[in-house]
Amino acid sequence: MNNNKHWFLKGLKDGIPIAMGYFAVSFALGFTASSAGLTVFQATLASLLCNASAGEYAGFVGIASKVSYLTMATMIAVVNIRYLLMSASLSQKLPEETSLPHRLLVGFWITDEIFGASVTVPGKLNPFYNYGLAISSLSFWALGTCLGAIVGNVVPDNIVSALGVLLYGMFLAIIIPPAKENRIVRFLIILAMASSFVFSKLPGLSSISNGTRISILTILISGAAAFLFPIKEDEDKLETGADASHAEAVEVENAH
Repeated sequence: MNNNKHWFLKGLKDGIPIAMGYFAVSFALGFTASSAGLTVFQATLASLLCNASAGEYAGFVGIASKVSYLTMATMIAVVNIRYLLMSASLSQKLPEETSLPHRLLVGFWITDEIFGASVTVPGKLNPFYNYGLAISSLSFWALGTCLGAIVGNVVPDNIVSALGVLLYGMFLAIIIPPAKENRIVRFLIILAMASSFVFSKLPGLSSISNGTRISILTILISGAAAFLFPIKEDEDKLETGADASHAEAVEVENAH
C-alpha cells in the first residue's frame, strides 16, 4: 500500500506540467463547444468522459454540423484509433498480476502525454502512477473546457494558440531524457519525426487524418524496433527490481 501511495503522489507531481498544457488547449475546446450550442455542464462532462483533444473537437464539430450518430461514432473512432495501440503497449508494461479493473482504468485515462510519461517509468508500471497523472492533468483538462465555454470568444485566438505551445515543450521534456541515455531511442525519435513530415507531404498519404497517420507510423516503426532491438525479459525484471528497491528506500527515508 505504501508503494502505491508513493507512485500515486509521484504521478500527481509529474502530471503538473501536463495539466498546464491541457488547461491552455482545453480552453479552445470550450470555445468550440460553446459555438456548437453545448451548455457549460455538457462541455465539461464531455471533457471528463473524452480525454482526447482531436476526438473531442471532432465531436463538437459533428454536433454543430448535426451529423448522424453513426457518422459521429465513425469519425471519432478513426481520429482516436491510435489509443488502441497505446493501450496495447501499456498493457504489456503492467505487472502480470494487475486486475482487470485496474487495466480498464489505465486504458480509459490514456492520452498522448500520459502515455509518454508512463512508458518512461523504469521496469513495470504501477497503475497508481497512472492514476496520479490522470487526476492531476485531466482535472485541468475539464476545468479549462469549463472556463472556455463560460468565457466564449472573449480571449483572442492567438493567445490561446500561444498557450498551446506548452504541449510541445512538454513532449520534448518527455522524450529528451530517454533519447540522451539510449542511442536506439534517439534514432527512433528522429526517424519518427522525419517519417511524419514525409507522410504529411506525400500525395495520398497527406489526406489521411493525423490520428490514422500516427497509428500507421507507430505500427511500422515500433514493430520494426521490437523485431530488431528486442528488450530481454531478464533486463525488464532487473529494472523492475531496482525500481521497487528505490521506492522502498524513499519510504524508509520519509519515515525517518
